[in-house]
Amino acid sequence: MSEFYSEKDVQREVTELQGKSATAARLFDIRRIIGGLFVVYGVIVTIAGFTASDADIDKAEGVNINLWTGLGMLALGVFFLVWLKLRPVAPPPPDVVAGDEPRE
Repeated sequence: MSEFYSEKDVQREVTELQGKSATAARLFDIRRIIGGLFVVYGVIVTIAGFTASDADIDKAEGVNINLWTGLGMLALGVFFLVWLKLRPVAPPPPDVVAGDEPRE
């Protein structure tokens, strides 16, 4: 038994799929992934920098390298997340459905 879909049903289904595609594109934006990882690792390394012993600091020629690296990673991660917030992914252009004329 075959099912027949009206053109209205097909249009509604296409619109739903386009919405899901745009949501997936925003969810898996590489800036979100990179920014999130840098923030998480930056917090971990910064905490390691706060708990560094004097011997660890002496090994690094007197520089608390974990603290500075962690703060740098946090700054980079926040940069990526702010960039994502200020310049979100543009939705894909609507496809021309078979039989429709392109709009001008």
